[in-house]
Amino acid sequence: MDTMTLWHLTPWQFAALAFAALLVGFSKTAVSGANTVSLAIFAAVLPARASTGILLPVLIAGDILAVLTYRRHAHWPTLWRLFPAVAVGVVAGTLFLVWADDAIVRTSIGVILLFMAGVTVWRRRQADTDGRPEEIASRAGRVKARSYGVLGGFTTMVANAGGPVMSMYLLSAGFRKLGFLGTSAFFFLIVNVSKVPFSAGLGLIDGRSLLLDAALVVFVVPGALLGKWAVHHIDQRLFEQLVIAATVVGGLQLLVH
Repeated sequence: MDTMTLWHLTPWQFAALAFAALLVGFSKTAVSGANTVSLAIFAAVLPARASTGILLPVLIAGDILAVLTYRRHAHWPTLWRLFPAVAVGVVAGTLFLVWADDAIVRTSIGVILLFMAGVTVWRRRQADTDGRPEEIASRAGRVKARSYGVLGGFTTMVANAGGPVMSMYLLSAGFRKLGFLGTSAFFFLIVNVSKVPFSAGLGLIDGRSLLLDAALVVFVVPGALLGKWAVHHIDQRLFEQLVIAATVVGGLQLLVH
């Protein structure tokens, strides 16, 4: 029995999932947050809860490619500041998944993403950035990191939608393109790998899901290569606009699905 038969997929449905996997690769090396479109495609083609477990290994493949591409540009003080709060968010998201249905999950995350996109646009209109990460050692910086960290951990656990949350944090902190991509690459590789035991424990990852992942992961590579090429042809202002636009689109998709 092949993978398409196992999941009762039509050729068009498999093509949609393959495109979503390609978009994951592109988002990891170019416009972080764009993979919320992939999330929506997976949820539309597959059962909503099962789709999160199937998408996770595809995301990890994209994370590995992003780390290999931008490993020299990560800002580790920011990462260490975020991880404890993210762990709290992942645990909260796991508990939330135990009782919340798909409609509650989608609506909650959609509202959060749209709210943070609005806050980021407002903040960036208040002051110009000098291109360097903000001072994360200040009290305000610590509170901000913890808030975004908890939200990021929560949203990435319940719907693999942590990308836009971290995008908003890194943009508001003043990261430029390469620092943004390098920091987010390591962040999501570590966080997504740590989610595997939780997802497996919830029954979201099993032999059937991994068989489909094996067929889809090959499409991540051309997407990542396309993103690597594209990011060098996008100026900083357009890059920021695309990230915010991807966040808004992702939030709206979750609300209207």
